[in-house]
Amino acid sequence: MQRDAGLPLWPPHAGKRIHCLACPLQRRPELKAWLRLIVLSLAVLLLSACAEEEPLRIGVLVELTGRTADLGEAARNGVTLAVDEFRAASGQRIELLVRDTGPDPESARQAAEGLLHLGVDAVIGPTTSGMTDVILPIFEKARVLLVSPSASAVKFHGRDDMLFRINWTTRDNGRHYATHYFQKGIRRISIAVNENNRSFSESWLMEFQTAYEALGGVVLVASYFDSGSANHSGVIASMLQPRPDGLLFIGNAVDAARLAQQARKVDAKIVLISVEWAATEQLIELGGKAVEGMMIVQNYNQDDPSPRYQRFREAYRQRFGKEPVFGSVLAHDAATVTLTALARRTKGMSAKAALFKFGPYEGLQQSIRFDANGDADRAAYFMVIGDGRFLREP
Repeated sequence: MQRDAGLPLWPPHAGKRIHCLACPLQRRPELKAWLRLIVLSLAVLLLSACAEEEPLRIGVLVELTGRTADLGEAARNGVTLAVDEFRAASGQRIELLVRDTGPDPESARQAAEGLLHLGVDAVIGPTTSGMTDVILPIFEKARVLLVSPSASAVKFHGRDDMLFRINWTTRDNGRHYATHYFQKGIRRISIAVNENNRSFSESWLMEFQTAYEALGGVVLVASYFDSGSANHSGVIASMLQPRPDGLLFIGNAVDAARLAQQARKVDAKIVLISVEWAATEQLIELGGKAVEGMMIVQNYNQDDPSPRYQRFREAYRQRFGKEPVFGSVLAHDAATVTLTALARRTKGMSAKAALFKFGPYEGLQQSIRFDANGDADRAAYFMVIGDGRFLREP
């Protein structure tokens, strides 16, 4: 068959003898072997360069809707700053996954299970003892670390479980309150008790009452109330009826502000005390003049002059437009502890083992040392609200 004379040969080398560049390799097998080795080495280097180290996946599980959302937001903000600082200092890749527990147990369980499904290395939260009580069994079953900034019910103390706590216990704080305020002359007291966070409030009441009565004090009334539907004026009336030296509120910032307002309508000079749970800016914002003079015990020093704390304080104000509160400080400490331990753990080491191994840790204001059960201590600072801010007692 003849080809068309008007068409060029295709491919261009058709009918010609080709000089093959691979021929020297065919004549010298050792060159071929070296070339294969070089190509393989380059491939390995390229794959190594492209493979990125898995990030640390840190969950944040706090109440962002509901009556303790102020504490949840403060904790989230504290964790966020700690993560930013750790990334900048270490270059560590960190994936921060924030979830809202919501105000009820079922929403909290769903949020917890959702974080576990994402394969988190550890979770910071919750901020309340009630929510910790709800979700801890889920983390126990999954064997995933839970680091709570502020849960303090005595029931969590002294247990070998997956919970590490940054805060003191209700026993510690109940004794602080009992001793301090008894010495200030408050010998007969009436107490309002939030029943929505019973893991905390009942524990706090029992520890305070035990210590207070041992000193000679008398608890006249312990009036329980529902935070969402309480008749605050009725609660105050029952508290004032036996003529106490002072009123003590075991509740969140919203509870304490509303109870204070009702109390001042009846007795403008009655001594008011609130537990540390209420010690956020929301207490002052909502309570206004009614909370002036209210006494409270803090687990951090808001006037700490140290450079470390002042850097944190300034960064917090610039980022979030407000002052940090105890939840911000404790959550920052919880995140620092968690990130430091996870970044230093060796292959095969559990997160729980890492937290034990690499302590003590430097928090914003104090060294954090865990005992054999993952419990830590905090310092106590006695405060009073004056001129719209928390002030150290003279």
